Amino acid sequence: MRLLKITLFLLLSTTLLLGQNTVGLTNYVPSQAFDGYNLHFPHNQGNVYLLDNCGEIVHVWADAVYKPGNGVEIHSDGNLYVCKGRNALSNSFIHAGGGGEKIEVRDWNNNILWSYTMNDSTQRFHHDMTVMPNGNILAIAWEYKSMADAIAAGRDTTKLTDGALWPEKIVELQPNLSTGTTTIVWEWHAWDHLVQNFDATKANFGVVATNPNKIDLNYTPYNTSADWLHANAIDYNPTLDQIVLSVPTFNEVWIIDHSTTTAQAAGSTGGLAGKGGDLIYRFGNPAAYGQTGAQLLFYQHDIHWADIGLPSTHPEFGKLVVFNNQAGADYSSAHTFSPVFDTYGWEYTMTGTAWGPTAFDWTYTAPTPQDMYSTGLSSAQILPNNNRLICVGRFGRSFEINSSNQIVWEYINPMKGGNPVAQGDTTITINANLQFRMKRYPTDFAGFNGKTFGQLGYIELNPDTVFCANVLNVTSIDTELDAVSVFPNPIAGQSSFSIQFEDYKATARRIEIFDLYGRLLYTQLSNEQTENISVIDWKAGLYVLRIDGRTSAKLSIMK
Repeated sequence: MRLLKITLFLLLSTTLLLGQNTVGLTNYVPSQAFDGYNLHFPHNQGNVYLLDNCGEIVHVWADAVYKPGNGVEIHSDGNLYVCKGRNALSNSFIHAGGGGEKIEVRDWNNNILWSYTMNDSTQRFHHDMTVMPNGNILAIAWEYKSMADAIAAGRDTTKLTDGALWPEKIVELQPNLSTGTTTIVWEWHAWDHLVQNFDATKANFGVVATNPNKIDLNYTPYNTSADWLHANAIDYNPTLDQIVLSVPTFNEVWIIDHSTTTAQAAGSTGGLAGKGGDLIYRFGNPAAYGQTGAQLLFYQHDIHWADIGLPSTHPEFGKLVVFNNQAGADYSSAHTFSPVFDTYGWEYTMTGTAWGPTAFDWTYTAPTPQDMYSTGLSSAQILPNNNRLICVGRFGRSFEINSSNQIVWEYINPMKGGNPVAQGDTTITINANLQFRMKRYPTDFAGFNGKTFGQLGYIELNPDTVFCANVLNVTSIDTELDAVSVFPNPIAGQSSFSIQFEDYKATARRIEIFDLYGRLLYTQLSNEQTENISVIDWKAGLYVLRIDGRTSAKLSIMK
């Protein structure tokens, strides 16, 4: 069996060491942070990285041609689903921010299992997609509507500054990974659900305030460009069979009934909610449908139902999570909220003539609010230990806070314009290290079962390799005297691991294993050259292995 060499360490005190790092890992409190792997897909380059909490690369899906398009996620089967593009100008017909080109499925070894392109003069993928439990993909795309189409639908001609519109559609793709073929099994088009009060000669003319399930064709609080809606996030709720869509130019999130057929989704009847493809819920800005009430969302991103790694019994499971980009003139916020859903009537209930809630369940702004501000991009995630992982996209900064709003993990994307910079670099400014979102998957995530992880170094140049070692209470030392090999490490899918003393001596050695709280979990005197240790009942996570009270190693266990 090939031995996997790992760095050896010396156990230190339990005091957290704060470094002066400017990129990569800048803050880490292991005993309070949630242990997992971070899915990292920076702008202006093509590699998708999986990082451990030390900021070290444990896996990478490389691509030298395409760049973020932007969404990415790992399915429970371990395959990577990723939106790809080249740049905003790869389509001369529509080139707004977030433009994509194709969606790929790559296996753990980076083989492309399936690819589907939507990028021409009539339609283009952009921003995001979500993978359904059955492996189908719900994707956002722009679709072309000419000036004649827009006028025929009642668009105010003063709001046709680009001479055309590219509203949203959602397509459900059924990929066949065996044949590489694709079937579109369901569609929804915003264009089928319009109301307008500009042109009384058109069939969709009506009072916006009495048609809350419809989309006001002439609502343009931000601009009158062709990219009218600019949807930037999508998610799916398999329990309710519903889709949530973020529409930042309306300062709203919308929920659509997915239980319809495509024909029903084009109309206003059918489906579990009985409203076809009309909106069954909208939140954030009552003015968008002619109502009064406080505006709560401001050019938001990353709307989704809380479910990654969360059991259904978790108190936050199923809540909606959102990053509120322009909550203030110079600061952002993150939130959770809980719409009232009547399962008997299968509808979201209104308070008067508007949908609630009127306040968020949870809100985070930085202690100095201006310290967290991103006018676009960004994300927020509820972790299983109830911490929150937040990405401030225009600054490439991701950080985790605990229940006291203390930062217990922080990582700065170490890429400037898509190229790695050296540790200590201070030249990265706003928009230089853009990042769409950050996701963390638990170490026991089903998609990791049976997968091989590596210790592949760091993205940044000249990395601070001892910073995390110090935080984990270990630091590198010269180990020529007692060379040790540990294999496999990480331990993924195995019930045990082995320690081999390469410089074998027939003297007993003390083996100790600690968790990140410093608790001793295992101790054994061994005079064998190879010692096998069972971890069959151990939880996934990081551990510290110590030999003879002085040499030790970072040990990773995955289930």
